[in-house]
Amino acid sequence: MQPIIIVLIILVVLVFIALIKTIQVIPQASAAIVERFGRYTRTLNAGLNIVVPFIDSIRNRIDLREQVVPFPPQPVITQDNLVVNIDTVIYYQVTDARAATYEVASYIQAIEQLTVTTLRNIIGGMDLERTLTSREEINAALRGVLDEATGKWGIRVNRVELKAIEPPTSIQDSMEKQMRADRDKRAAILTAEGIRQSQILTAEGEKQSAILRAEGESKAAALRAEGEAQAVRTVFEAIHAGDPDQKLLSYQYLQMLPKIAEGDANKLWIVPSEIGDALKGLSGAFGNLGGGAPGFNTGGNGSDGGNAGDGGNGGGAGVVNPRGSAVERREEPPVY
Repeated sequence: MQPIIIVLIILVVLVFIALIKTIQVIPQASAAIVERFGRYTRTLNAGLNIVVPFIDSIRNRIDLREQVVPFPPQPVITQDNLVVNIDTVIYYQVTDARAATYEVASYIQAIEQLTVTTLRNIIGGMDLERTLTSREEINAALRGVLDEATGKWGIRVNRVELKAIEPPTSIQDSMEKQMRADRDKRAAILTAEGIRQSQILTAEGEKQSAILRAEGESKAAALRAEGEAQAVRTVFEAIHAGDPDQKLLSYQYLQMLPKIAEGDANKLWIVPSEIGDALKGLSGAFGNLGGGAPGFNTGGNGSDGGNAGDGGNGGGAGVVNPRGSAVERREEPPVY
Protein backbone atom coordinates (compact mmCIF):
# COMPACT_ATOMS: atom_id res chain seq x y z
CA MET A 1 0.00 0.00 0.00
CA GLN A 2 2.79 2.41 0.67
CA PRO A 3 4.03 2.61 -2.94
CA ILE A 4 0.48 3.40 -4.08
CA ILE A 5 0.24 6.24 -1.57
CA ILE A 6 3.56 7.63 -2.71
CA VAL A 7 2.44 7.52 -6.33
CA LEU A 8 -0.81 9.27 -5.47
CA ILE A 9 1.06 11.96 -3.61
CA ILE A 10 3.35 12.47 -6.59
CA LEU A 11 0.36 12.69 -8.92
CA VAL A 12 -1.32 15.26 -6.70
CA VAL A 13 1.82 17.36 -6.64
CA LEU A 14 2.15 17.15 -10.42
CA VAL A 15 -1.48 18.14 -10.86
CA PHE A 16 -1.00 21.08 -8.51
CA ILE A 17 2.09 22.23 -10.41
CA ALA A 18 0.25 21.81 -13.70
CA LEU A 19 -2.61 23.93 -12.44
CA ILE A 20 -0.20 26.61 -11.34
CA LYS A 21 1.45 26.63 -14.74
CA THR A 22 -1.87 26.51 -16.53
CA ILE A 23 -3.40 29.54 -14.85
CA GLN A 24 -1.53 32.81 -15.42
CA VAL A 25 -2.69 36.06 -13.85
CA ILE A 26 -1.41 39.19 -15.62
CA PRO A 27 -1.61 42.50 -13.68
CA GLN A 28 -3.28 45.58 -15.08
CA ALA A 29 -1.17 47.66 -17.52
CA SER A 30 1.10 44.69 -18.18
CA ALA A 31 1.55 42.11 -20.92
CA ALA A 32 3.28 38.75 -21.18
CA ILE A 33 4.91 37.06 -24.18
CA VAL A 34 4.08 33.34 -24.53
CA GLU A 35 6.40 31.01 -26.43
CA ARG A 36 5.74 27.40 -27.35
CA PHE A 37 8.86 25.37 -27.84
CA GLY A 38 10.81 28.64 -28.15
CA ARG A 39 8.54 30.22 -30.74
CA TYR A 40 6.27 33.20 -30.18
CA THR A 41 2.68 32.11 -29.79
CA ARG A 42 0.65 34.95 -28.35
CA THR A 43 0.61 37.91 -25.98
CA LEU A 44 -1.24 37.62 -22.70
CA ASN A 45 -3.16 40.70 -21.60
CA ALA A 46 -4.25 41.75 -18.12
CA GLY A 47 -6.47 39.26 -16.29
CA LEU A 48 -6.74 35.45 -15.95
CA ASN A 49 -5.14 33.47 -18.78
CA ILE A 50 -4.81 29.73 -19.50
CA VAL A 51 -1.65 28.23 -21.00
CA VAL A 52 -0.56 24.68 -21.73
CA PRO A 53 1.71 23.60 -18.91
CA PHE A 54 5.18 22.32 -19.73
CA ILE A 55 4.62 23.33 -23.36
CA ASP A 56 3.92 27.06 -23.25
CA SER A 57 6.30 29.31 -21.36
CA ILE A 58 6.32 32.98 -20.40
CA ARG A 59 9.20 34.69 -22.20
CA ASN A 60 8.89 38.22 -20.83
CA ARG A 61 6.57 40.39 -18.79
CA ILE A 62 6.42 44.00 -19.98
CA ASP A 63 5.09 47.06 -18.17
CA LEU A 64 2.82 49.05 -20.48
CA ARG A 65 2.77 52.17 -18.32
CA GLU A 66 4.71 55.33 -19.17
CA GLN A 67 8.30 55.02 -18.04
CA VAL A 68 10.78 57.73 -17.07
CA VAL A 69 14.45 57.14 -17.81
CA PRO A 70 17.08 59.75 -16.86
CA PHE A 71 20.31 59.56 -18.82
CA PRO A 72 23.70 60.66 -17.46
CA PRO A 73 25.20 63.97 -18.67
CA GLN A 74 26.55 63.78 -22.18
CA PRO A 75 29.32 66.06 -23.53
CA VAL A 76 28.15 67.81 -26.68
CA ILE A 77 30.06 70.25 -28.90
CA THR A 78 28.24 73.37 -30.09
CA GLN A 79 28.69 75.12 -33.41
CA ASP A 80 31.15 77.60 -31.86
CA ASN A 81 33.33 74.71 -30.58
CA LEU A 82 32.32 74.82 -26.93
CA VAL A 83 31.75 71.65 -24.96
CA VAL A 84 28.57 71.57 -22.89
CA ASN A 85 27.20 68.79 -20.71
CA ILE A 86 23.52 68.06 -21.22
CA ASP A 87 21.27 65.97 -18.96
CA THR A 88 18.22 64.45 -20.63
CA VAL A 89 15.10 62.69 -19.41
CA ILE A 90 13.02 60.46 -21.69
CA TYR A 91 9.33 59.67 -21.13
CA TYR A 92 8.39 56.61 -23.18
CA GLN A 93 5.69 53.94 -23.28
CA VAL A 94 5.63 50.39 -24.74
CA THR A 95 2.77 50.09 -27.20
CA ASP A 96 3.63 46.70 -28.72
CA ALA A 97 5.01 44.09 -26.33
CA ARG A 98 5.94 41.66 -29.13
CA ALA A 99 7.97 44.28 -31.06
CA ALA A 100 9.66 45.52 -27.87
CA THR A 101 10.71 41.91 -27.17
CA TYR A 102 11.81 40.69 -30.59
CA GLU A 103 12.71 43.81 -32.62
CA VAL A 104 15.45 45.10 -30.33
CA ALA A 105 17.63 43.40 -27.77
CA SER A 106 17.41 46.19 -25.15
CA TYR A 107 15.17 49.07 -26.03
CA ILE A 108 16.38 51.13 -23.04
CA GLN A 109 19.98 51.04 -24.23
CA ALA A 110 18.89 51.65 -27.80
CA ILE A 111 16.88 54.73 -26.78
CA GLU A 112 19.83 56.09 -24.79
CA GLN A 113 22.30 55.75 -27.65
CA LEU A 114 19.82 57.19 -30.13
CA THR A 115 19.19 60.13 -27.80
CA VAL A 116 22.91 60.93 -27.50
CA THR A 117 23.44 60.75 -31.26
CA THR A 118 20.43 62.88 -32.09
CA LEU A 119 21.31 65.43 -29.41
CA ARG A 120 24.82 65.86 -30.80
CA ASN A 121 23.45 66.40 -34.29
CA ILE A 122 20.99 69.06 -33.09
CA ILE A 123 23.40 70.93 -30.79
CA GLY A 124 26.14 70.81 -33.42
CA GLY A 125 24.10 73.19 -35.55
CA MET A 126 23.59 75.76 -32.78
CA ASP A 127 25.90 78.15 -31.00
CA LEU A 128 26.04 78.34 -27.21
CA GLU A 129 23.66 81.27 -26.82
CA ARG A 130 21.01 79.65 -28.99
CA THR A 131 21.51 76.32 -27.19
CA LEU A 132 20.86 77.95 -23.82
CA THR A 133 17.75 79.78 -25.01
CA SER A 134 16.17 77.16 -27.30
CA ARG A 135 15.23 74.31 -24.98
CA GLU A 136 11.73 73.97 -26.38
CA GLU A 137 13.08 73.79 -29.91
CA ILE A 138 15.66 71.14 -28.93
CA ASN A 139 13.05 69.11 -27.05
CA ALA A 140 10.66 69.13 -30.00
CA ALA A 141 13.35 68.15 -32.52
CA LEU A 142 14.70 65.39 -30.27
CA ARG A 143 11.25 63.97 -29.60
CA GLY A 144 10.38 63.90 -33.29
CA VAL A 145 13.51 61.95 -34.22
CA LEU A 146 13.20 59.49 -31.32
CA ASP A 147 9.51 58.85 -31.86
CA GLU A 148 10.07 58.06 -35.52
CA ALA A 149 13.03 55.75 -34.84
CA THR A 150 11.47 53.87 -31.91
CA GLY A 151 8.11 53.26 -33.58
CA LYS A 152 9.28 49.99 -35.14
CA TRP A 153 10.41 48.83 -31.68
CA GLY A 154 6.91 49.17 -30.29
CA ILE A 155 7.98 52.24 -28.27
CA ARG A 156 6.31 55.65 -28.24
CA VAL A 157 8.39 58.58 -26.96
CA ASN A 158 5.94 60.92 -25.28
CA ARG A 159 8.30 63.64 -24.13
CA VAL A 160 11.96 64.59 -23.99
CA GLU A 161 13.25 67.10 -21.46
CA LEU A 162 16.66 68.71 -21.07
CA LYS A 163 17.31 68.78 -17.33
CA ALA A 164 20.43 70.93 -17.45
CA ILE A 165 22.80 72.51 -19.93
CA GLU A 166 26.16 73.19 -18.30
CA PRO A 167 28.66 75.28 -20.28
CA PRO A 168 32.38 75.35 -19.37
CA THR A 169 33.41 77.03 -16.11
CA SER A 170 35.08 79.98 -17.84
CA ILE A 171 31.97 80.59 -19.90
CA GLN A 172 29.83 80.37 -16.77
CA ASP A 173 31.91 83.10 -15.09
CA SER A 174 31.58 85.34 -18.14
CA MET A 175 27.86 84.70 -18.30
CA GLU A 176 27.45 85.53 -14.62
CA LYS A 177 29.29 88.83 -15.09
CA GLN A 178 27.17 89.63 -18.13
CA MET A 179 23.94 88.78 -16.31
CA ARG A 180 25.04 90.86 -13.32
CA ALA A 181 25.77 93.82 -15.61
CA ASP A 182 22.40 93.37 -17.31
CA ARG A 183 20.62 93.29 -13.96
CA ASP A 184 22.43 96.44 -12.82
CA LYS A 185 21.53 98.12 -16.10
CA ARG A 186 17.86 97.19 -15.79
CA ALA A 187 17.83 98.33 -12.17
CA ALA A 188 19.32 101.71 -13.14
CA ILE A 189 16.81 102.07 -15.97
CA LEU A 190 13.91 101.22 -13.68
CA THR A 191 15.16 103.66 -11.03
CA ALA A 192 15.52 106.46 -13.58
CA GLU A 193 12.10 105.67 -15.00
CA GLY A 194 10.60 105.77 -11.52
CA ILE A 195 12.21 109.14 -10.79
CA ARG A 196 10.99 110.45 -14.14
CA GLN A 197 7.44 109.30 -13.50
CA SER A 198 7.56 110.78 -10.00
CA GLN A 199 8.73 114.14 -11.32
CA ILE A 200 6.08 114.08 -14.04
CA LEU A 201 3.35 113.31 -11.53
CA THR A 202 4.65 115.99 -9.14
CA ALA A 203 4.75 118.59 -11.92
CA GLU A 204 1.29 117.56 -13.08
CA GLY A 205 -0.02 117.87 -9.54
CA GLU A 206 1.52 121.31 -9.12
CA LYS A 207 0.08 122.34 -12.48
CA GLN A 208 -3.39 121.19 -11.53
CA SER A 209 -3.04 122.84 -8.13
CA ALA A 210 -2.00 126.15 -9.73
CA ILE A 211 -4.87 125.93 -12.21
CA LEU A 212 -7.39 125.23 -9.48
CA ARG A 213 -5.94 127.99 -7.29
CA ALA A 214 -6.10 130.49 -10.17
CA GLU A 215 -9.66 129.44 -10.98
CA GLY A 216 -10.62 129.82 -7.33
CA GLU A 217 -9.03 133.26 -7.09
CA SER A 218 -10.68 134.31 -10.35
CA LYS A 219 -14.08 133.16 -9.15
CA ALA A 220 -13.55 134.83 -5.78
CA ALA A 221 -12.56 138.11 -7.45
CA ALA A 222 -15.55 137.89 -9.76
CA LEU A 223 -17.85 137.25 -6.80
CA ARG A 224 -16.34 140.16 -4.85
CA ALA A 225 -16.71 142.46 -7.83
CA GLU A 226 -20.27 141.27 -8.35
CA GLY A 227 -21.02 141.86 -4.66
CA GLU A 228 -19.52 145.34 -4.71
CA ALA A 229 -21.39 146.17 -7.90
CA GLN A 230 -24.62 144.91 -6.37
CA ALA A 231 -23.95 146.96 -3.24
CA VAL A 232 -23.33 150.08 -5.32
CA ARG A 233 -26.50 149.45 -7.31
CA THR A 234 -28.47 148.92 -4.11
CA VAL A 235 -27.15 152.13 -2.55
CA PHE A 236 -27.70 154.06 -5.77
CA GLU A 237 -31.27 152.80 -6.06
CA ALA A 238 -31.94 153.55 -2.40
CA ILE A 239 -30.58 157.07 -2.72
CA HIS A 240 -32.55 157.85 -5.84
CA ALA A 241 -35.65 156.26 -4.38
CA GLY A 242 -35.44 158.77 -1.51
CA ASP A 243 -35.14 161.69 -3.97
CA PRO A 244 -32.32 163.47 -2.05
CA ASP A 245 -31.34 167.02 -2.84
CA GLN A 246 -27.82 168.19 -3.62
CA LYS A 247 -27.24 169.58 -0.14
CA LEU A 248 -27.92 166.24 1.52
CA LEU A 249 -25.53 164.48 -0.82
CA SER A 250 -22.84 167.04 -0.10
CA TYR A 251 -23.35 166.63 3.61
CA GLN A 252 -23.07 162.85 3.38
CA TYR A 253 -19.95 163.21 1.28
CA LEU A 254 -18.39 165.39 3.98
CA GLN A 255 -19.29 162.81 6.60
CA MET A 256 -17.50 160.08 4.66
CA LEU A 257 -14.28 162.04 4.22
CA PRO A 258 -12.79 161.12 7.65
CA LYS A 259 -13.30 157.41 6.95
CA ILE A 260 -11.73 157.75 3.54
CA ALA A 261 -8.79 159.59 5.06
CA GLU A 262 -7.92 156.73 7.44
CA GLY A 263 -4.42 155.52 6.68
CA ASP A 264 -0.87 156.82 6.57
CA ALA A 265 -0.66 157.75 2.90
CA ASN A 266 -1.41 161.28 1.72
CA LYS A 267 -4.62 161.35 -0.23
CA LEU A 268 -6.19 163.98 -2.50
CA TRP A 269 -9.86 163.94 -3.53
CA ILE A 270 -11.43 165.75 -6.43
CA VAL A 271 -14.57 167.56 -5.43
CA PRO A 272 -16.90 168.04 -8.41
CA SER A 273 -18.24 171.49 -9.17
CA GLU A 274 -21.76 170.45 -8.20
CA ILE A 275 -20.45 169.55 -4.74
CA GLY A 276 -18.85 173.00 -4.54
CA ASP A 277 -22.13 174.67 -5.39
CA ALA A 278 -23.84 172.55 -2.81
CA LEU A 279 -21.23 173.49 -0.25
CA LYS A 280 -21.91 177.17 -0.93
CA GLY A 281 -25.58 176.60 -0.41
CA LEU A 282 -24.88 174.55 2.69
CA SER A 283 -22.57 177.23 4.00
CA GLY A 284 -25.25 179.83 3.40
CA ALA A 285 -27.73 177.70 5.29
CA PHE A 286 -25.39 177.42 8.25
CA GLY A 287 -24.73 181.14 8.00
CA ASN A 288 -28.39 181.90 8.26
CA LEU A 289 -28.68 179.63 11.29
CA GLY A 290 -25.58 180.56 13.20
CA GLY A 291 -23.72 183.33 11.51
CA GLY A 292 -21.84 181.34 8.87
CA ALA A 293 -20.65 177.81 8.32
CA PRO A 294 -17.52 177.01 10.23
CA GLY A 295 -14.61 175.76 8.18
CA PHE A 296 -15.94 176.95 4.79
CA ASN A 297 -15.19 180.05 2.82
CA THR A 298 -17.35 180.62 -0.22
CA GLY A 299 -15.85 183.94 -1.15
CA GLY A 300 -13.45 184.67 -3.94
CA ASN A 301 -10.34 184.90 -1.73
CA GLY A 302 -9.34 181.27 -1.94
CA SER A 303 -9.07 179.04 1.12
CA ASP A 304 -6.86 178.44 4.12
CA GLY A 305 -6.22 175.26 6.14
CA GLY A 306 -9.37 173.17 6.55
CA ASN A 307 -11.60 175.35 4.30
CA ALA A 308 -13.03 174.61 0.86
CA GLY A 309 -14.74 176.92 -1.62
CA ASP A 310 -15.43 177.55 -5.20
CA GLY A 311 -12.77 180.22 -5.65
CA GLY A 312 -15.38 182.90 -6.07
CA ASN A 313 -15.99 182.24 -9.69
CA GLY A 314 -18.11 179.05 -9.76
CA GLY A 315 -17.73 176.22 -12.16
CA GLY A 316 -14.53 175.03 -10.44
CA ALA A 317 -13.70 172.20 -8.07
CA GLY A 318 -12.06 172.51 -4.71
CA VAL A 319 -9.71 169.86 -3.37
CA VAL A 320 -10.39 168.91 0.21
CA ASN A 321 -7.91 167.34 2.59
CA PRO A 322 -9.71 166.19 5.72
CA ARG A 323 -6.50 166.30 7.77
CA GLY A 324 -6.44 170.07 7.50
CA SER A 325 -3.75 170.50 4.85
CA ALA A 326 -3.84 173.04 2.09
CA VAL A 327 -6.55 172.84 -0.52
CA GLU A 328 -5.87 172.80 -4.22
CA ARG A 329 -8.26 173.85 -6.88
CA ARG A 330 -8.69 172.06 -10.15
CA GLU A 331 -11.00 172.63 -13.01
CA GLU A 332 -13.26 169.59 -13.29
CA PRO A 333 -16.04 169.06 -15.76
CA PRO A 334 -19.42 168.63 -14.24
CA VAL A 335 -20.47 165.09 -13.37
CA TYR A 336 -23.90 163.99 -14.60
